[in-house]
Amino acid sequence: MNKWFNLLILTLFACISSLTTMAQNTQSPQAFKVPMCVYEGDTIPCVQLRDVYIFKPMIFKNEKEKREYDKLVRNVKKTLPLSREIYRIVLETYEYLQTLPNEKAKKKHIKAVEKGLKEQYTPKMKKLTFSQGKLLIKLIDRQCNQSSYELVKAFMGPFKAGFYQTFAALFGASLKKQYDSQGEDRVIEQIILLVDNGQI
Repeated sequence: MNKWFNLLILTLFACISSLTTMAQNTQSPQAFKVPMCVYEGDTIPCVQLRDVYIFKPMIFKNEKEKREYDKLVRNVKKTLPLSREIYRIVLETYEYLQTLPNEKAKKKHIKAVEKGLKEQYTPKMKKLTFSQGKLLIKLIDRQCNQSSYELVKAFMGPFKAGFYQTFAALFGASLKKQYDSQGEDRVIEQIILLVDNGQI
């Protein structure tokens, strides 16, 4: 019994010594990679956590509805980056047009941009399905806060806007389609938030 007690004491002593050695060898607070902030006079680790979106679970009446939702998720993932590229191009074009001295220079630049866009984006657009194309029109409105029709009209004039609108109408689409995040497009908005946050 005495032998076991001595062994226990020896083990505890060894553990305490190793903890003391570890405590003495810890690095200074500056070596931590965690951002620090001062709160009520104390310096504490400060980590910003990303938002987590929680929505009411989707209830599907049947397998067809579930497949349609999954298809919508795929379509959003494919068209959302395109709508953001278009928004970036619209901003850059608008800002550059402001620096040009006259209407002639602006028209020349718009023609060059139109040509470049056709060359770069025609192959991408041809790969889109009909439903992805209609979704892209809505997402452009979401990103730019203007319908595709208004954007074409602002940059290329009412004639071309009317032409493209007529062309889209032949396929049952509309460049004037607006995005309604609180109504018709509520599910799309939820999917965008979840995709952006890496939750789906």
